[in-house]
Amino acid sequence: MKKIVTIGGGTGSYVVLRGLKEFPLDIAAVVSMFDSGGSSGVLRDEFGVLPPGDVRRCLLALSEGTRAEILRELFNYRFGNGGSLKGHSFGNLFLVALSSIYGGDIEGIRKASELLDLKGRVLPVSLDKAHLHVILEDDTEVVGEDNIYNPKHDGALRVKRAFLKPGAKLYDETARAIREADVVVICPGSLYASLVPNFLVGGMAEALRESRAKKVAVADLMTQWGQTNGFVASDMMDELLRYSGLSKFDYVICNTAGMDAGLLAAYAKEGKRPIHCDEKLYSQAWKVITGDFFSEADIARHDSAKVAKVISEL
Repeated sequence: MKKIVTIGGGTGSYVVLRGLKEFPLDIAAVVSMFDSGGSSGVLRDEFGVLPPGDVRRCLLALSEGTRAEILRELFNYRFGNGGSLKGHSFGNLFLVALSSIYGGDIEGIRKASELLDLKGRVLPVSLDKAHLHVILEDDTEVVGEDNIYNPKHDGALRVKRAFLKPGAKLYDETARAIREADVVVICPGSLYASLVPNFLVGGMAEALRESRAKKVAVADLMTQWGQTNGFVASDMMDELLRYSGLSKFDYVICNTAGMDAGLLAAYAKEGKRPIHCDEKLYSQAWKVITGDFFSEADIARHDSAKVAKVISEL
């Protein structure tokens, strides 16, 4: 069975994994563990656990069985009131409880995987507790994933450098999965908040170099204020190649389908524009796969089935 490793965090990984699980594949989802905002950030600070939010999304994406839909609803439920519970999702609290009961984050993830009847594995990129830092082009330092994702600074400023403090080491099981993979997929997502942090972990670049897997990157659909403002697809790939240590991807998947004018206008108000698949992409990958990878929805999101079908056939 073909072994596929996805690397990412948040919604992008969720979308790709929802599609991949429909194919006969051995899936391992590698998840960034440096979230500092919302429910995950609060639980991280209060309980000293790794942030559970992105792990929760990947677990739900790979869940199977007759109870999967009910469990997805339950795990995604977010308390709207209730004092100290307000803003927390049930799934985050559940993962924290499992980690406490079974003596660690990894055991908590494993027990949740059993309950959710997972098709595949969810692996943290690291078990070390670190925070994401970026240096902007005006030399301002921004600390914390949440402050990068939701910029309080001028979002038009580009990121000059990203790093973790303190440093973090690649989790051993994650390193093995990457080295043994047939395909490694870098999912779409927030470039500096969700994707780049995975490559800042010590040992990741070495594992990627030593892996014979085909390396695949899925370009984002839209730019993101504070991270990729003004980017075209090759700008995103430049950064992923830079931080991953790879010289070239085997494949880049890039959407060229148009979007509804009303949807584009709504995103433009947030400073977001469609990412253009430019000519430079063809120098960054051995093959660029373009086409309709857009989900016809009221939000800009990749179509799980379309993306997964292409990846499964590589």
